Amino acid sequence: MAIPRLLVVDDDPDMRQMMVQFLRQSGTIALPAANESEVLKHLADGRVDLILLDVMLGDESGLNICAKLRHEQDVPIIMVSALSADHQRMSGYEVGADDYIAKPFNPELLLARIKAVLSRARRSSSLVHRRTTKTFRFDGWTYDAKRDEILSPDGVQVALSKRETALLKAFLANPHIPLTREEIAAALDVTGDNAHNADAEGRAIDVLVGRLRGKIERNPKDPHILRTERGVGYVFSVDVTAEDT
Repeated sequence: MAIPRLLVVDDDPDMRQMMVQFLRQSGTIALPAANESEVLKHLADGRVDLILLDVMLGDESGLNICAKLRHEQDVPIIMVSALSADHQRMSGYEVGADDYIAKPFNPELLLARIKAVLSRARRSSSLVHRRTTKTFRFDGWTYDAKRDEILSPDGVQVALSKRETALLKAFLANPHIPLTREEIAAALDVTGDNAHNADAEGRAIDVLVGRLRGKIERNPKDPHILRTERGVGYVFSVDVTAEDT
């Protein structure tokens, strides 16, 4: 397995150096950057597996940088900030961040969060951020994310609920990748506080998948688009093409 290449973006040279040194000692390749131009240079020069991005970068905004990057690529991004209120965290998730950690933080906790995000990223693209300006085509179907409309192979518009649409988007972003019920729940912004809630949410995901199958499968009892992956969860098993609209 390749050694992870991490990009540490912080305009404070002492904080940047401390994080880079810690991450290098922890077995990663950590690269420093102070602003957007340095971020883009590193991305152009070679592989970057994850970006640690400070929210406040002097005259620049880490949130704006994250939003711009999300229009071009799917590199995982963890926002790092002294701003820790719920609405500030949500601002990070809304522009496509995969995680958000508040300063001051325990370095070991940061490392654990990095490993968790990298693990998810190896399985799929970010399940949190969804571009809304694409048209997706699969098995004769067309989903226009900008208009939030889906057309059958016969050209008939099919009505989906908000939850069904969110589920479809998660699968369209990850074709041929088996997704667990937990990953699907995360994509739908659903969390459980304990095992009971997690089990209940798993059953709710099963019901939701059944409803979506009933609308996009020729034979919902023998699905060929949205299949069950035994022991894992579900997989969108047909090719998906996407284009900007």
